Amino acid sequence: MSSEYMVKIIMIYWPMFLRGAGMTLFISIIGTILGFIIGLIIGVIRTIPMPDSGIQKAILQFVNFLLSAYVEVFRGTPMIVQAMVIYYGSAQVLNLDMDRLFAALFVVSINTGAYMAEIVRGGIISIDKGQFEAAYALGMNHIQTMTNVVLPQVIRNILPATGNEFVINIKDTSVLNVISVTELYFQTKTIAGNNFKFFEPFFITCVIYFIMTFTVTRILRYIERKLDGPENYTVIYNPMQI
Repeated sequence: MSSEYMVKIIMIYWPMFLRGAGMTLFISIIGTILGFIIGLIIGVIRTIPMPDSGIQKAILQFVNFLLSAYVEVFRGTPMIVQAMVIYYGSAQVLNLDMDRLFAALFVVSINTGAYMAEIVRGGIISIDKGQFEAAYALGMNHIQTMTNVVLPQVIRNILPATGNEFVINIKDTSVLNVISVTELYFQTKTIAGNNFKFFEPFFITCVIYFIMTFTVTRILRYIERKLDGPENYTVIYNPMQI
């Protein structure tokens, strides 16, 4: 490995590395946010108490079946295959000329949503049932119970898993090069092809990926500590309140 050549690569192609890293972060951030919203909605729906009988039970069972199928399909297939099927399939089957960036955001969002749905559902199930019973006793319905009692706790509890999904998305956006999305891996492959040297450009890209994931991890850990609050609390005693 020539350090001089690596510096030369950085000096010449740094705008391409920067654009690729920016595109990777953009897709990862938007995809994770949309996926989190999708997962939150699905998690709430799949934890709705099943009615005893009637049309409402049949509808809820059908909706749960569709949501379960969605989760299983997108958790059970690779993102690279999903990108190929959605982007090229929309053109061949639906005769739809889908924008590559839109296709990338769509794929990452629905893929993340499938994983987040199970994470949210697990977080809701982990909440003590007594809190649900107390909320129902106060006259709250399922949505009110979720909004006011359960979800604030769930979101804090699943924050590490959500951060992990974000880090995974930063790395997994590299598979979107199969539909020619100009993220970091695609830009690096272009640079390597122009120079017929692959080690140096991809080593630089490896360092960039590490910097992005390490920085995101540190930021999320800081947010977690802030949400936890101080470790020690000072109880202020006011005898006038007694």
